[in-house]
Amino acid sequence: MGRPPAPSPHAPVLLPPSLGRRPPPVPRPGPEDDVTTGVYRSHWMIVPLQVLAVALVFVALIGPILNTFGFGWVAMLTVAVAFGTLAYVLPAWWYGTFGLREDHLVVHSGLVMRSSREVPLSRLQAVDVVRPLLLQVFGMADLRVEMAGGDASAIRLRCLPRGLAERMRAAVLAHAAGLPGRAPEAPEWSFYRLPFLLLLGALTFRVPILLSFILLLMLATAGVVFGEPGVIGALLPLTLGLLRYFWGPLARYTDYYASLSSDGLRLRYGMFQRRMQTVPPGRVQAVRVVEPLLWRALGVARVEANVAGYAGARQGDSATLLPVAPRRRAFALVNELFPESEAAHVPLVPNRSPVPSLMGVDEHLFISTRGLFCLVTEIVPVERVQAARLVAGPLSRFTGRVAVDVDTPPGPVRAKAPGRDAEEARRFVDALVEYGRRARVPAAGTERWETRSTLTRRREPVEGPDRGTAGPGEPKAEKTGTCDTSDENGAEGVGDTPEP
Repeated sequence: MGRPPAPSPHAPVLLPPSLGRRPPPVPRPGPEDDVTTGVYRSHWMIVPLQVLAVALVFVALIGPILNTFGFGWVAMLTVAVAFGTLAYVLPAWWYGTFGLREDHLVVHSGLVMRSSREVPLSRLQAVDVVRPLLLQVFGMADLRVEMAGGDASAIRLRCLPRGLAERMRAAVLAHAAGLPGRAPEAPEWSFYRLPFLLLLGALTFRVPILLSFILLLMLATAGVVFGEPGVIGALLPLTLGLLRYFWGPLARYTDYYASLSSDGLRLRYGMFQRRMQTVPPGRVQAVRVVEPLLWRALGVARVEANVAGYAGARQGDSATLLPVAPRRRAFALVNELFPESEAAHVPLVPNRSPVPSLMGVDEHLFISTRGLFCLVTEIVPVERVQAARLVAGPLSRFTGRVAVDVDTPPGPVRAKAPGRDAEEARRFVDALVEYGRRARVPAAGTERWETRSTLTRRREPVEGPDRGTAGPGEPKAEKTGTCDTSDENGAEGVGDTPEP
């Protein structure tokens, strides 16, 4: 197997080194009571709130129609609807229970169609505590447990008392880690707190937002000066776009705080809807560091990730790990997510294409960086690679240029390195396939991150950037087209490397 080409001595240094030592841990209070035994329900306030909501909807929709019969009929039918709703909601609330049984989360639900689910916590991917504005008023929260099966297997426990939701989150993470459920919540290390002014400035300092603001002001000024009411038709979509792409992220990521703990990465954020997101170790499949053109002048970046278990709309909502952070801090988070490696030590090789791109691979990571106006750096652990392939279009075959595509579990990250020489790309893919095969973790107990540390990787001599051939007495690694890798879902990847 050929070696990947050595990096150019004049290649730019894109990845900063690690920040070094962590600060002292921030102590967390232990749980108030044991939630590993007993049966629990949603907060009792959910019953009157549901009855009130149905009654208000009935009055809003049916009330005007019945108004011809008089106020008495409307009031009587509203009371009847409220009592009918209560007769259904109250038993459903009473029979909707949940609890922890050994290493399973047991959830009972339904009134007419009864359902009982036992979810093995060894397959847990993420745990979120979500507090919408209305639930904050009544001291309640939702607990969302994401499993390896995706959207259909996710568990959502609605309207729990806030204290119960947080204690249940700690107990679920302890069970998933292979620890006793009565273990106190793990201490955490403060990693990064996003200043509000930095968030406001970064969201404003983007080319689409600045152009939209300028266009909005020009149209409003023209409408006032020339007395043209038709300008309102153009102002409306611009205003809606600004609300979505400016006000939406501002409200979502206000008071953003990230911390590290033994049970994973903890994120707390939200202006109106408070959210506490916990991503356990090993559940991040790939990372992307995005540096828009104007952000590079500020020295800040955004970190996004593919997180196993999130599906559908929740994948997009939960993909951002750092919305805005100094560049050095962003790459420090990458090193924390992939602790066995150092992204700055991966040799990056530039391409020979008009559109600049860099690519590198070692025994731990595959890294590609591309973009002229928006610089994107994609980082994938080699054991998470599902497939690696060479892609060449009709024009690329004439120029001898191909693209290296690396498939990962679903998410926003789509790692690729365009404009590579065919022979060079082949050597990179061969090295990636071999590294991925040899980076497998023994299957026993890998779902439990506290016991995973007791296992050791079985590593064989690997040809790579620093080793061209096997040593004396060592078997020479043969070329293979199969990348025998396993993700946390148990899926195996195949290295698809067709001839360009």
